[in-house]
Amino acid sequence: MAKKRPQTKAKQPQPKDGGEIPVVGAREPCPCGSGRRYKACHGRAAAHAVTELVHRPFEGLPGEGDWIALRELVPAATVELKLKESLPEGVPSVTLATVLPMAWPALRRDDGSVLLGLQNDTASGDISRDLADTLQRALTAPPGTPVEGRRAPAGGPRLQDLLDPEGTFEPVVHSGFEFWVPDAENATAEVTASLERANAAAIPTVKLSGVDAAYWCETPDKNHLRWVMPYAEEQLLDALARLHAAGRSSLGEGTRLVGSFRAHGLTVPVWDLPTGVTADDIEKPAAEFAERLTTALATDAPLTADERRARGGLTNRQVTLS
Repeated sequence: MAKKRPQTKAKQPQPKDGGEIPVVGAREPCPCGSGRRYKACHGRAAAHAVTELVHRPFEGLPGEGDWIALRELVPAATVELKLKESLPEGVPSVTLATVLPMAWPALRRDDGSVLLGLQNDTASGDISRDLADTLQRALTAPPGTPVEGRRAPAGGPRLQDLLDPEGTFEPVVHSGFEFWVPDAENATAEVTASLERANAAAIPTVKLSGVDAAYWCETPDKNHLRWVMPYAEEQLLDALARLHAAGRSSLGEGTRLVGSFRAHGLTVPVWDLPTGVTADDIEKPAAEFAERLTTALATDAPLTADERRARGGLTNRQVTLS
């Protein structure tokens, strides 16, 4: 058996000029002057910093539930964003969009306005930091150009640092992606083709007006309501189980609570609805359910046997999206 080498703690190399270590290619020499490759030196800490998972990346932002819905559930929607600081000269507005043409992370339009895409893959475990980095680069990009994706610098700002905490978050759900192209007649063939493909795949979706972060959608076989709820998961599952065991978890005749998603730290209960039940039809039942849920959430008595069985069924039908 080989002898174990004594563990020694090497002195951490420092940058030659005393500044921060810049990010370089993983196989390139580390700028600190250690002689090792970046990935084996300062790149280790940087990689860990940008891959550590943030379970609730939108926590603290106005409309956290709607951020999650637009990220995971809603095909086409936009939201006007308000920054803490004044917009740079030449940038009239910043708009969050579920998806952008060609899956661009962001786009600086010809008129200087910025579109920020939400449903893109991100390079780190913190979606908020990646989006903030993309937004900052979009604000200074030349008009008429997309912004490419990249790994956000470790320690960079997050959306919570850039957006006005007092600003509203009011999604506008669209039937298609025509908001991509202000001047459809002059769009390139590539963008036009992307628009046609996106519209063909979009599921009709409507945001309910009477409750927060609830979205009706239509599919060929049945309709659904998907509702992002701001409560702690264990507490919410207990409350849903109490209602389900009591026969009070539906949203009316022919509807059924079928399970839930887990997305970005919050739980998203899902109901099956009969074909023909519209978003307007479900507004009143959803508001009534919200009242029943509030009462169930306030109950702290141990679950009964029937409630435990109901909770087990809900847990078994839970799917994690993120």
